[in-house]
Amino acid sequence: MDFEMVMQELEALGKERLKKMYISNGAREPLFGVATGEMKPIFKKTKINQPLAEQLYATGNYDAMYFAGIIADPNAMTEADYDRWMDAAYFYMLSDYVVAVTLAEADIAQQVADKWIASGEELRMSAGWSCYCWLLGNRPDGEFSEDKLAGMLDRVERTIHDAPERAKYAMNNFIYTVAVSYVPLHDKAVETAKAVGPVEVRGKTKSKSKLIHAFDNIQKAVDKGQIGFKRKHVRC
Repeated sequence: MDFEMVMQELEALGKERLKKMYISNGAREPLFGVATGEMKPIFKKTKINQPLAEQLYATGNYDAMYFAGIIADPNAMTEADYDRWMDAAYFYMLSDYVVAVTLAEADIAQQVADKWIASGEELRMSAGWSCYCWLLGNRPDGEFSEDKLAGMLDRVERTIHDAPERAKYAMNNFIYTVAVSYVPLHDKAVETAKAVGPVEVRGKTKSKSKLIHAFDNIQKAVDKGQIGFKRKHVRC
């Protein structure tokens, strides 16, 4: 399948209802409004194809960019490539669910995520913390430094309440993911969640701000016996 054929198939799968939902979350034109699950049959025809992924990502079309993440070859991409993809990721559904997910399957994942977390830029920070969530939920505990992750929990505790909005979500999710998927630091993550307490995140208007609380979600996971959970694949 070539670029034109993929774009035609994506356009044919577009639904106005989903398009409106994506736009309400921050997507902008151009986009078709494709359900991500409906992209799987196209993937069966393209398989992993980095040159095609680059063509699709460069369109600026949200659905094409999302599909690019599905067919990308994570280890064919350099740090500069990931930075370039982040530069074009204009809202969190691209930064956290396309770029961070693709990066999570690359050998350079941690070094790139560390750089983004330190950047101070909202979506880079969000992608960096999110990448660790994808990593922790998929890779064996032995691939991580316990001291490093403990330091990251301390950093979240110190800085989350003053972090940019999307970074707050990702940092809150990091506490939860360490507690659930990285057993050696389960107890420390629980204590961190208690110390952090509820985190206020703004909605589209100030009156729509809400509170997120990692501890509540950790407790639900404990109750369901999910501690130690690892997923087989990061990408769909």
